[in-house]
Amino acid sequence: MTAAFELDPRLAADTVVVGDLPLCRVLLMRDSRFAWLVLVPRQAGRSEVTDLAAPDRAALWREVDQAGAALRAVAPCDKLNIGALGNIVRQLHVHVVARVEGDAAWPGPVWGSGKAEGYPSDHLEARVTALRAALARS
Repeated sequence: MTAAFELDPRLAADTVVVGDLPLCRVLLMRDSRFAWLVLVPRQAGRSEVTDLAAPDRAALWREVDQAGAALRAVAPCDKLNIGALGNIVRQLHVHVVARVEGDAAWPGPVWGSGKAEGYPSDHLEARVTALRAALARS
């Protein structure tokens, strides 16, 4: 019997669900300092990109491209950072972060940079709605 996909509780606590693409659940980090998506393949027991079958690896990168295009449409940026670290949360996930020169962590990485600043609820709803629309267009 195959285990069902479950989102790691740490990812669930730090994000809000934007929606699902064919392979990945798309999440928005609850840190208003950065436009920051996390894509999590909805497959149990995966911790490395290489754990995915070849067609799913290709689908993952297509969805990363789609997420990047959606972020750029909603939050124009100077640089798009993409990373799959997994040192703390072992569940396979890919960060897609729209960076702007002079942002709260520039030029360093966003991970571990300062304290997260939550979105006001109306801004969070607006950001999620805009991202859903941008993902649908991309």
